[in-house]
Amino acid sequence: MPQEQKRLSFWQIWNMSFGFLGIQFGFALQGGNMSRIFQTLGASPEELPGLWIAAPLTGLLVQPIIGYWSDRTWSPKWGRRRPYFMIGAILSSAALFIMPHSSALWMAAGLLWVLDASINISMEPFRALVADKLPEDQRNFGFVLQTLIIGIGTWVASNLPWIVTQLGAKNEAPAGEIPDSVFYSFAVGAAVFLITIIVTVWTTDEEPPEDLAAFDKAKAESAGILAGAKEILGSIAGMPKVMLQLGVVQFFSWFAFFTMWSFATPALTEHVFASPNPEAGVVNFEAANVAFNEAANAVSSAMGVYGLSSMAFALLLAFYTSRYSINRRLVHGVSLAIGGLGFAWMLQLNPDSAAQLKWCFACIGVAWGSILSMPYAMLSSSVPKDQMGIYMGIFNMFIVIPQILAALGGINWLNGVFFDGNIAFTMMIAGLSLAAGALSLVLVDRSVH
Repeated sequence: MPQEQKRLSFWQIWNMSFGFLGIQFGFALQGGNMSRIFQTLGASPEELPGLWIAAPLTGLLVQPIIGYWSDRTWSPKWGRRRPYFMIGAILSSAALFIMPHSSALWMAAGLLWVLDASINISMEPFRALVADKLPEDQRNFGFVLQTLIIGIGTWVASNLPWIVTQLGAKNEAPAGEIPDSVFYSFAVGAAVFLITIIVTVWTTDEEPPEDLAAFDKAKAESAGILAGAKEILGSIAGMPKVMLQLGVVQFFSWFAFFTMWSFATPALTEHVFASPNPEAGVVNFEAANVAFNEAANAVSSAMGVYGLSSMAFALLLAFYTSRYSINRRLVHGVSLAIGGLGFAWMLQLNPDSAAQLKWCFACIGVAWGSILSMPYAMLSSSVPKDQMGIYMGIFNMFIVIPQILAALGGINWLNGVFFDGNIAFTMMIAGLSLAAGALSLVLVDRSVH
């Protein structure tokens, strides 16, 4: 890598991050609709975290490996990170298109494995690309601009089921069948994912290694599965102290959001809208099923507000960080605390105050916008440039480990012990977890700001 990185224009940074719009379409459709799909295909609320385990488990396996490979990839035509963008985009688009055609629970769960692995192939190198191309004084802006694009994608994709329903797609279906509104939403998401990645690949250049001969030699010496595993494990053991400190904060942050993605639909359709998913054969099943699907659309639409508010938050940060420095620790701590209050607010709602749900998610969006930018900006200055990919992949382990613990029963255990299994209180668990993340920032070295 060149020692001196050139400052890039706004549109250069925008284009290199534009593919994140498609990635977030994939994540938002997955986050807002997979529990709905699982419930439609017969899953009980208690089974949802276990079905969601595909997402974090694939991230745990895929991200360090993709980071390691992308550090050792160079093509004069495709560059270092861009080959992984394209491979992941093609696979993700295919999985998104097929997902609503699932005819059984096992099929939907299996496709979630494929979808999440494919999204991770595209996503992990994007974090490294910002550090590859931007000088230190532009990295805050680069990560914040990524967050802005992610916010746009979250909001639009979360509202897709509602949008296509307004355009005439059916939002109800017989027992065990997925509504047309979900079919069309996932098809649109598949197209957006592929197109936006192509824009980034087409418009973004990557610089070759500073010493190509030395790069090829190091690549040859580290070839093979055993050599790769040894280096990944060595990098984990020798991770910078700041990464471990930030990892604690990430643990609580992502436990909270996994809880939201897993339980927001069943918890809020029941608690806020009084329209839980009906079991087949119940009295007035058709009317109850219509009410559930309308409530699920309303929850998905309200969830989209967290993307919108994270976008607004990122926009403010983008303007500010393009001119001034900020205290990243302070901004992140306050943001996580605001998100925790948003989750707690949900428990005060009922069918008469359901309109306030969007403001709860607006608070959560402030936390989301910070989670997607501040930890990476704090970390990037502490990681060797030639190992940026592998360390960004390892750092993402602190995202997936809490999700795995949650999926293996952590959420159900906490809810059973402290809240008697009341599904609405899963949102309180999420709020308390964000509060713990905010408090954990006191562990982070004060030199990181």
